[in-house]
Amino acid sequence: MKTSNKFAFSRRSFLKTSALASGGMLIGFNLFTSCASNVEPPIDISQLNFNDFNAFIKIADNGKVTIFAPNPEIGQGVKTAMPMLIAEELDVAWKDVYVQQGKLDKDHFTRQVAGGSQSIRQGWEPLRQTGATARLMLVMAAANKWGVKPEECSTKEGIITNAKGETLTYGDVVLEAAKLEVPENVTLKEPKDFTIIGSDAPNVDIDGIITGKPLFGLDYRQEGMAYVSVLRPPAFGQELVDFDDTKAKMVNGVTNIIRFGNKIAVLATNTWAAMKGKNALAANWKAETKLESTQDHDEAMLGLLDGNKFKTLRSDGNVKKAFAEADQVLERTYESPFLPHNCMEPMNFYADVTPERIKLAGPIQTPARTASRVATLLGRDEKEVSLEMTRMGGGFGRRLYGDFALEAAEVSSLAQQPVQVVFSREDDMTAGIYRPAIKYRIAASIKEGEITGYYLKEAGTKGNMYGLISNFFPAGAIDNYQVDVAKYKSVITVGAWRAPYTNFLAFAEQSFFDELADVLGKDRIQMRLDLLKKVDKSADERLRYSPERLAGVINMAVEKSNWGKTSKGVYQGFSTYYCHNTHVAEVADIEMKDGMPIIKKVTCVIDCGIVVNPLGAKNQVTGGVIDGIGHAMFGELTFKEGVPQSNNYGNYRLIRMNETPEVEVHFIENEIAPTGLGEPSLPPAAAAVANAIFAATGKRITKQPFVKNMG
Repeated sequence: MKTSNKFAFSRRSFLKTSALASGGMLIGFNLFTSCASNVEPPIDISQLNFNDFNAFIKIADNGKVTIFAPNPEIGQGVKTAMPMLIAEELDVAWKDVYVQQGKLDKDHFTRQVAGGSQSIRQGWEPLRQTGATARLMLVMAAANKWGVKPEECSTKEGIITNAKGETLTYGDVVLEAAKLEVPENVTLKEPKDFTIIGSDAPNVDIDGIITGKPLFGLDYRQEGMAYVSVLRPPAFGQELVDFDDTKAKMVNGVTNIIRFGNKIAVLATNTWAAMKGKNALAANWKAETKLESTQDHDEAMLGLLDGNKFKTLRSDGNVKKAFAEADQVLERTYESPFLPHNCMEPMNFYADVTPERIKLAGPIQTPARTASRVATLLGRDEKEVSLEMTRMGGGFGRRLYGDFALEAAEVSSLAQQPVQVVFSREDDMTAGIYRPAIKYRIAASIKEGEITGYYLKEAGTKGNMYGLISNFFPAGAIDNYQVDVAKYKSVITVGAWRAPYTNFLAFAEQSFFDELADVLGKDRIQMRLDLLKKVDKSADERLRYSPERLAGVINMAVEKSNWGKTSKGVYQGFSTYYCHNTHVAEVADIEMKDGMPIIKKVTCVIDCGIVVNPLGAKNQVTGGVIDGIGHAMFGELTFKEGVPQSNNYGNYRLIRMNETPEVEVHFIENEIAPTGLGEPSLPPAAAAVANAIFAATGKRITKQPFVKNMG
């Protein structure tokens, strides 16, 4: 397919080539904005400032290719998958590609972020164009050598061949290619011609991970670096009055103690000394208002649901009239607790603040925003800030916020030395940014055996669902449809948690639909399919999902799971959901033992468009399913007078290895551009299990965690 002007390199995507003094070509690309044009060949790679570019293709004169991955790697696989897009169109052998993590380039990237399951979706066209442009320039250089037309040449795995059968490698022509004018329009491969996209590729860091190479933030080391442990308020809503550091200073290895804002930093020669010193501090705290407890949160949010102070996100038809004329109304309230993120690698970050520059390094999902916040905090020019991204040992939204990076920068500035702030597990869980506690009240009006109205109300802690979520299914399928939201103000810090809001909303809505089908006396699968048939997306541009694609995953899930054909003692539950531009359906098979569900298998069908790396994709889907089940079954963080009541895995229940089910993953095959994958498999998982529990016990679960609320 030919690229349109929308993606021409002249405006939206610009390519720079430079000959290397050591031989080879460096190609830097910008996904969405033009790069500066003041870099001329030759460039000595050893002296190159990588912040001049967003990402690179580096081709050596021996034909080897290095691709710099621009986005943060959080375990979602983009450090492997994004270079695969470039390598595909560059037409090189994947075995000849070396991948390196790129650094922050705030001038040229518009989305150097790990979040929202958007990296591959946003990079699909521009990254492939980058590879295709480089390939065309190499072909043009070879054609010039041979005195033939470029269209008479072909490429395969880094080798250029002309009509006579003569060959040149990319390394043979890389210097000549670097001198050519960059073409504005290139032809991209048809999906049928892909050789890398759609093939399994192991994680490019797998050898380093399993052999303990220094890839993660906690591995980062610099000479003269102090390790920092921070004492934060023990309860949300407290302020630091004063403190005594006498005993802390006596701890061997402690080198400095600094108060900054409402916190105290203990600097030491190692993490153990820093944490021991922090524990030896004697601090006094005060609160100006009543400290919050879980009971307060529950009462406040139920009060909001019972009240009338709402913001309407979507209103179709006349819900009030539909309910007034109904033969029957089904109404349920669904409740979820706060949840910590539970990253295996606790929060940490390195900072070295000097009068000349600010160097940052560590695991962060939002490098550009974090660098900007650090500059603002310290009153410095953003151009003085550099940020190096390390691999992250989990994130799930927690590393979007960068509070730990700001702490490191402020402490480094005050101490006038490089530091690494390291959270303990207790710090991570008690001073975190949590999934907000939320309550939903869903009601449906029924007249003459049909659904006539649907009314969803949300009470959220400090925030509400994004407006676009109100345009997910069942929007468009029910004539009278309304979504209202209300916000409870709290001092508890909350934020994105894997698949924000939909992670619980999917459970609430899909559990409700199952019960609604029972009340109507309809088949639960067919009822959903019948509703989808009513959707006319062409008449409502607000709708985000495709009714045809959602029906497609439902039908395949029914087929692949042997729905309704299980052996005695095995009970099934169904769920389907759309989020992050992806359509998913899941079936859970469970058995009951001693009154508790044993989840044996989950069949998951996903329509995420073209699958770039099937191996990585299956890992993402499997992880999302298990994550969704584990937190729905066991996860809960409660508060008593502002203090989190769990601070480590000894008193916070996570799913265990022997409790994880088999996850069977199926992808809908099509040639649609890729959509999100890191999050969409999580939201439907809880409802599939809850609906299976109902099939086994006749009990409906409306509150998480399940193990506490199955009675």
